[in-house]
Amino acid sequence: MLHIVLELLCGLIIGFTLGLIGGGGSILAVPLMVYVVGVKNPHVAIGTSAMAVAVNALAGVISHARAGTVKWRCAAIFEPCGVIGALGGAALGKRVDGQHLLVCFALLMVVVGVLMLRGRRNRGIEGAACNRQNAPKVMGGALGTGFLSGFFGIGGGFLIVPTLVACTDMPILYAIGTSLVAVAAFGASTALSYMLSGFVDWTMGGLFIAGGVVGSFLGMRAARRLSGAGETLTVLFATVIFVVAAYMLWRCLAVV
Repeated sequence: MLHIVLELLCGLIIGFTLGLIGGGGSILAVPLMVYVVGVKNPHVAIGTSAMAVAVNALAGVISHARAGTVKWRCAAIFEPCGVIGALGGAALGKRVDGQHLLVCFALLMVVVGVLMLRGRRNRGIEGAACNRQNAPKVMGGALGTGFLSGFFGIGGGFLIVPTLVACTDMPILYAIGTSLVAVAAFGASTALSYMLSGFVDWTMGGLFIAGGVVGSFLGMRAARRLSGAGETLTVLFATVIFVVAAYMLWRCLAVV
């Protein structure tokens, strides 16, 4: 019974974070599964979290689409390129030792936290979108973020959002809504690859999804109410990422 409660609660946290700031839930999913739920195999944690994050992100897409904050042309360019990168990253990630993968994952979290802090004041240009001039940059960014997403089994929202802003100068709110389309696609691609290798726990994934759908709805509502506190939320969540990364590195080094 305790396991069920923990899995639902972790799913709620992931969904809430995705709905609130378009990312973050996915990068916390693997640590939550390994260190809170107690999944022994890091590859199972990665495959299962990718599947859960994909469904939770899809719930977020629906909310953002209704609010008109999804740049569909950008999503149409970003998604297929990113899926190609995600499939390649997942194929390579399954070949890497589980503990080494967790160390690399923790280091990526540190990089993501730094990127979040650097871009916290970037408000973007109203009306900016994907066009012929920036399409090559968007495609290249999609391949890179897709590869990292597949390799580490994350949705990649915190990589996709700054990439979209950097390539197009779109406002952060539109980057968040658009990123969730790619997060859903990347997560589904990664989950499919891991599923074919037997690295998905469907029962646990279902509980994460159940909690995540509720969390996505609550996160989206909170985002609308706290739209003026985006910089503060970014700093707070970056701090959480640094703490979790430090804990993961400590645990991994203790094993070594």
